[in-house]
Amino acid sequence: MAVVIRLARFGAVHTPKYRVQVADSRFSRNGRFIETVGHYNPNPRGKEQGLRLDLEKIGEWIKKGARATGRVSKLMQDATATK
Repeated sequence: MAVVIRLARFGAVHTPKYRVQVADSRFSRNGRFIETVGHYNPNPRGKEQGLRLDLEKIGEWIKKGARATGRVSKLMQDATATK
Protein backbone atom coordinates (compact mmCIF):
# COMPACT_ATOMS: atom_id res chain seq x y z
CA MET A 1 0.00 0.00 0.00
CA ALA A 2 1.38 3.41 -1.00
CA VAL A 3 0.09 6.32 1.04
CA VAL A 4 0.00 9.71 -0.69
CA ILE A 5 -0.90 13.25 0.32
CA ARG A 6 -2.91 14.74 -2.53
CA LEU A 7 -5.64 17.19 -3.51
CA ALA A 8 -9.29 16.12 -3.77
CA ARG A 9 -11.51 18.51 -5.73
CA PHE A 10 -14.89 19.72 -4.49
CA GLY A 11 -16.93 22.89 -4.91
CA ALA A 12 -19.20 24.13 -7.67
CA VAL A 13 -18.59 24.23 -11.41
CA HIS A 14 -16.00 26.91 -12.30
CA THR A 15 -15.26 27.57 -8.60
CA PRO A 16 -12.95 24.75 -7.54
CA LYS A 17 -11.88 24.15 -3.97
CA TYR A 18 -9.63 21.37 -2.79
CA ARG A 19 -9.10 19.28 0.32
CA VAL A 20 -5.57 18.13 1.11
CA GLN A 21 -6.04 14.48 1.99
CA VAL A 22 -3.96 11.50 3.02
CA ALA A 23 -5.12 8.49 1.01
CA ASP A 24 -4.14 5.12 -0.36
CA SER A 25 -2.88 5.66 -3.91
CA ARG A 26 -5.07 2.83 -5.22
CA PHE A 27 -8.28 4.76 -4.56
CA SER A 28 -9.73 7.45 -6.83
CA ARG A 29 -9.05 11.14 -6.39
CA ASN A 30 -12.36 11.86 -4.64
CA GLY A 31 -12.72 8.36 -3.21
CA ARG A 32 -11.90 6.85 0.14
CA PHE A 33 -9.28 8.65 2.21
CA ILE A 34 -7.55 8.29 5.57
CA GLU A 35 -7.47 11.87 6.88
CA THR A 36 -8.00 15.47 5.75
CA VAL A 37 -5.00 17.63 6.65
CA GLY A 38 -5.89 20.93 5.00
CA HIS A 39 -7.86 22.99 2.50
CA TYR A 40 -6.86 24.99 -0.58
CA ASN A 41 -8.97 27.62 -2.33
CA PRO A 42 -7.18 28.90 -5.47
CA ASN A 43 -9.63 31.84 -5.84
CA PRO A 44 -10.41 33.20 -2.36
CA ARG A 45 -12.92 36.04 -2.17
CA GLY A 46 -13.33 38.50 0.64
CA LYS A 47 -12.23 37.08 3.96
CA GLU A 48 -11.92 33.47 2.74
CA GLN A 49 -8.61 31.78 3.39
CA GLY A 50 -6.70 30.61 0.35
CA LEU A 51 -4.55 27.97 2.02
CA ARG A 52 -4.90 26.21 5.35
CA LEU A 53 -2.61 23.27 6.16
CA ASP A 54 -1.92 21.34 9.35
CA LEU A 55 1.85 21.07 8.85
CA GLU A 56 2.32 19.01 12.03
CA LYS A 57 -0.01 16.25 10.82
CA ILE A 58 1.54 16.36 7.35
CA GLY A 59 4.99 15.98 8.92
CA GLU A 60 3.81 12.98 10.94
CA TRP A 61 2.45 11.29 7.80
CA ILE A 62 5.67 11.95 5.89
CA LYS A 63 7.65 10.36 8.74
CA LYS A 64 5.39 7.30 8.41
CA GLY A 65 6.28 7.05 4.72
CA ALA A 66 3.56 9.02 2.94
CA ARG A 67 4.63 10.85 -0.22
CA ALA A 68 3.26 14.27 -1.15
CA THR A 69 2.33 15.01 -4.75
CA GLY A 70 4.15 17.79 -6.57
CA ARG A 71 1.37 20.32 -6.09
CA VAL A 72 1.00 19.54 -2.39
CA SER A 73 4.78 19.93 -1.94
CA LYS A 74 4.55 23.38 -3.55
CA LEU A 75 1.63 24.32 -1.28
CA MET A 76 3.61 23.22 1.78
CA GLN A 77 6.51 25.46 0.68
CA ASP A 78 4.09 28.37 0.26
CA ALA A 79 2.56 27.72 3.70
CA THR A 80 5.94 27.70 5.46
CA ALA A 81 7.09 30.82 3.57
CA THR A 82 4.08 32.84 4.78
CA LYS A 83 4.59 31.95 8.47
